[in-house]
Amino acid sequence: MDQSIQEKARAAKEASRVLYTCSSAKKNSLLRAIIARLRSNTQHILDSNAEDLARARENGSSNVLLDRLTLDEKRIGQMIKGVRDVIALYDPVGRVIERVKRPNGLRVEKMRVPLGTIGIIYEARPNVTVDAAALCLKSGNAVLLRGGSEAIRTNTTLVKIIRMALQDVRLPPGCVEFIDTTDREAVLTMIAQDRFLDVVIPRGSQQLIRFIQEHSTVPVIAHGEGNCHVFVDRSADLRKAEEIVVNAKVQRPSVCNAAEKLLVHKAIAQKFLPRVAARLRTAGVEIRGDEGACAILTNAVPASEADWTKEYLDLIIAVKVVGDLGQAIDHINRFGSHHSDAIVTGTKSNGEKFLREVDSAAVYVNASTRFTDGYEFGLGAEIGISTQKLHARGPMGLVELTSTKFVVHGTGQIRK
Repeated sequence: MDQSIQEKARAAKEASRVLYTCSSAKKNSLLRAIIARLRSNTQHILDSNAEDLARARENGSSNVLLDRLTLDEKRIGQMIKGVRDVIALYDPVGRVIERVKRPNGLRVEKMRVPLGTIGIIYEARPNVTVDAAALCLKSGNAVLLRGGSEAIRTNTTLVKIIRMALQDVRLPPGCVEFIDTTDREAVLTMIAQDRFLDVVIPRGSQQLIRFIQEHSTVPVIAHGEGNCHVFVDRSADLRKAEEIVVNAKVQRPSVCNAAEKLLVHKAIAQKFLPRVAARLRTAGVEIRGDEGACAILTNAVPASEADWTKEYLDLIIAVKVVGDLGQAIDHINRFGSHHSDAIVTGTKSNGEKFLREVDSAAVYVNASTRFTDGYEFGLGAEIGISTQKLHARGPMGLVELTSTKFVVHGTGQIRK
């Protein structure tokens, strides 16, 4: 197995040198070929996904995992739209982003270049296979994929389809390699391929991400968990706040940009909490509250200390009554995951203070946290949402999959 994975990494590295020289037109023709192949193989994808779902149900998988695993014609259509969106984006590779002329006549430029060969480790969501491939290929990177065992049949089918498209446009199959074993030892072998992989991007549970960070000899860009907050300020439009909270929690609770915590200013808690709680309970949400919230919501379950740091990915929300904006910001910075956090307020200065002082990858005024997404931010499909600060932060699109190099033009200068 070790040799097989090493050979896949080596093949990806060799293919990355071909991709490095590809024009934008060539890469876009490849993406169009992927779209055509996805469309013509839709039923094959659905059949493979049905096999994965059947096995997941037999294994007693949660509704959250089943939702992440499920593909239907609508979601396949969304994958195709994601690839089409990537085609429409400008190609960052080769772009000069800085230019300066030195006193000695040297012209020094900074140019965007592909990262090279990217390893992506992910769980459950088979749409990541297509999203990751599209973004990596458009940005000139080869990719080695390792999906979760629960989606092995779907991912295998999707990679075969992508490799058909590579063949259609006469690019090496190594541009997209896939580790098709469910053996967990494969991950350890993959993250030791520092000779061939330039970066590893893990997507999934915090246990997976921490494991990768602790054991990888390849640089890691981590996709962080989403313990996201909505704070309803005393000056908030309560109707607007209600809609934002319900959307952020209920629209798709199994994703990392769903709200897990609700903070409410004490001045409006008595009026706001019963009305928003009624909407949340109608949607099946379990409410856990601090002492202040439980005093108002008699059906709320008392929250434990562990609740404030927990990412539920389920129809559960923890509610806290806070004294002021500063207390809300302190709570978010202390207990949050630095992913996505929102304030609902009618006071401009409070909104600006929240944006400035909350230390998260995405911060919002009067909008749902559900917008933290590559599609919604105009990046096309995303490779992940980084909550770390080096290289990339927030949704990672094409630009975040490039590095830079200095390009220096001279006329015979020598250093004295």
